[in-house]
Amino acid sequence: MLDPVLNTANLSRDDRVRESRTRDETDAFNDVPAHVWPRNAKREDDGNISIAGVNLADIAAEYGTPVMVVDEEDFRSRCRDMARAYGAAANVHYASKAFLTTHIARWVNEEGLSLDVASENELLIALAADFPAERITAHGNNKSESFLRRCVTSGVGHLVIDSHLELETLERVAGEEGAVQDVFIRVKPGVEAHTHEFIATSHEDQKFGLSLASGSAFRAAETARNASNVRLSGLHCHVGSQVFDAEGFKLAAARVLGLYARIYNELGLELGYLDLGGGYGIAYTDEEQPLDVDAVAKDLLRAVADKAEELGIAPPEVIVEPGRAIAGPAAVTVYSVGTVKNVHVTDEATRRYIAVDGGMSDNIRTALYGADYDARVINRRVEGTPHATRLVGSHCESGDILINNALWPDDINSDDFIALAATGAYCYSMSSNYNCFGRPAVVSVKDNTVTPMVRRETVEDLLAREVL
Repeated sequence: MLDPVLNTANLSRDDRVRESRTRDETDAFNDVPAHVWPRNAKREDDGNISIAGVNLADIAAEYGTPVMVVDEEDFRSRCRDMARAYGAAANVHYASKAFLTTHIARWVNEEGLSLDVASENELLIALAADFPAERITAHGNNKSESFLRRCVTSGVGHLVIDSHLELETLERVAGEEGAVQDVFIRVKPGVEAHTHEFIATSHEDQKFGLSLASGSAFRAAETARNASNVRLSGLHCHVGSQVFDAEGFKLAAARVLGLYARIYNELGLELGYLDLGGGYGIAYTDEEQPLDVDAVAKDLLRAVADKAEELGIAPPEVIVEPGRAIAGPAAVTVYSVGTVKNVHVTDEATRRYIAVDGGMSDNIRTALYGADYDARVINRRVEGTPHATRLVGSHCESGDILINNALWPDDINSDDFIALAATGAYCYSMSSNYNCFGRPAVVSVKDNTVTPMVRRETVEDLLAREVL
């Protein structure tokens, strides 16, 4: 451990530089990067990290770990940021797949945003929270007849068509229910954003949507135009996830607007909406910078208006679907440190393995995508010498890694709590019961107050599904 009153007067220049660099690295680890952590997070004078005035260590002590902590005002403020940038709250559709509970659905509703669902159960959770069905859009590449019927009978605002078979089935279902369902057609514009292969969703060779290049999307528009119980009101596309500039969105918009013009000129339909999906990137580490929402929105809206004018069509209203960009930075996950051990790597080097009481069951993103995260000790300032470190979970899997390659102070021990930042999106929603772990508790914080959102899953919950 470093001596905070070490006298460096007799050290050589190289030693003093090395000592200074080490101290800088340790001090940096105690920082709380504002662009990564929730907006109301800070390290207090006593060394604890708090969010909205509540110490994370106190939450861990009361609710156990792992525990996911959501900064409610951060979440709401990002809803407002998106609404301001795109000019109308209802044209911002929060993507439920990022993270959905009844509390989240109520926050989204109270901020005036719309909501996207990608399964029947997501729809049912939204409806249980009294979210207005007319502000819900339903997605999915393989919607069951039950899901389609539920959309129709509950009165969802739009249903995104993903295949010709789905369009035919919806026409029949809506007819049986005596309804006319508004739809968007999901188009593959052939634009591949610079993102992970598994989250790039707009190139041809993947499961979502109907091809623009082959004419499949236009044929679906023809079918919808001639249907009695389906009304085509817009087109949808999605270029990928964790995208940091407007270029991919602009290119996709230009190509899809070409289809708008063809639909208008050949079918006589003037469509009102262009849904450009989500994918807005956030900062997961101190080195990354989040997408500039205002700049991207301004650039994108201008590009849509200019292209529509060029094509001689009325510019459609632009819809966006930020999920990660709203939920992701608003939450952290707190873990208890367990085993700490040094692992021999080479003759000259060891790596410290710090194990926590969660892992890939509550955060699969590192194993699935190679995702990086920012993590900090939240119950005190640390003072040790930086050492090669790997943060791992407690599962019986060598790939159960949360942070693969870090340089952390070497005085972190089993009395500490560690929190990963930016875990609000695609962590709880992708969680599992691997090794029969229960999903963590979720709480929100606001104005010095903790509110339980989801209780911790127990073995009794797991056994309750068993048929004995």
